[in-house]
Amino acid sequence: MQIREIQATDNAAIKKILQDDLRAADLAIPGAAYFDKNLDHLSDYYAAAPDRKYWVVVNAQGEVVGGAGCAAYDASQRIAELQKLYLRRDAQGYGLSYQLIARVEAFARQAGYRTLYLETHHRLAAAVHVYQKLGFTRLPGPLKTAVHTAMDQFYQKTLI
Repeated sequence: MQIREIQATDNAAIKKILQDDLRAADLAIPGAAYFDKNLDHLSDYYAAAPDRKYWVVVNAQGEVVGGAGCAAYDASQRIAELQKLYLRRDAQGYGLSYQLIARVEAFARQAGYRTLYLETHHRLAAAVHVYQKLGFTRLPGPLKTAVHTAMDQFYQKTLI
């Protein structure tokens, strides 16, 4: 498996992976990433500013099987958000989430962020397990108004 930055040709694959995963968790609902307006043009969104980035995982057959990104959540407080970490079912269980999060954390540190924040849902149990294992601390609620209002769990990790 190879991890590289997203390209325009990856947009449709990431959208499908994200939507398939959320549909399987009964989260194809308003307030979840399922309906994000940027899904069709993720590569453009992440290329538009130097303080955001998205990586994809490509298998040996050249297929995009997952990805994760990072962008400002509260720039004034130096808080970045871990965004859209999703893997195709057949790519799960190989430690790829850990590798993607390591890329996100390294980039966030280099970009000057001090905290990495995320919003998730209890139905995404495998993701919650990964976040807890990597030292993310559960918060009682969102740091500010939740970006994805359907999410019910919020985590952060100090990067310094």
